[in-house]
Amino acid sequence: MQRVFEALSSPVRRKILAYLAHAELTAGEIAARFEISKPAVSQHLSVLENAGLVSSEKRGQFVHYRLMPDALANTLNGYVQEVCPVSRPLKAESAAIAKSRSKPAED
Repeated sequence: MQRVFEALSSPVRRKILAYLAHAELTAGEIAARFEISKPAVSQHLSVLENAGLVSSEKRGQFVHYRLMPDALANTLNGYVQEVCPVSRPLKAESAAIAKSRSKPAED
């Protein structure tokens, strides 16, 4: 539980969780949303993964991240994000990404 609280103590990591609320994103897609270095974002992702809040999967040359939906901390974080004015727009963007990816490709 200590790792979870440490992971959630960072505003950047809480924002990453909000971005992953509805969509799986690559490390590059996550990094593009922050004004910090890619290695710093990778470090934040590592902390989240070590806490059991996100999982990663390497596909080709990209690493894809997603929430671990059964984690208690994610349930609590989801609740907090609903009432947090900073996270609400990020979750909306995540939902829009998920919706755009679920549309069938047009020929």
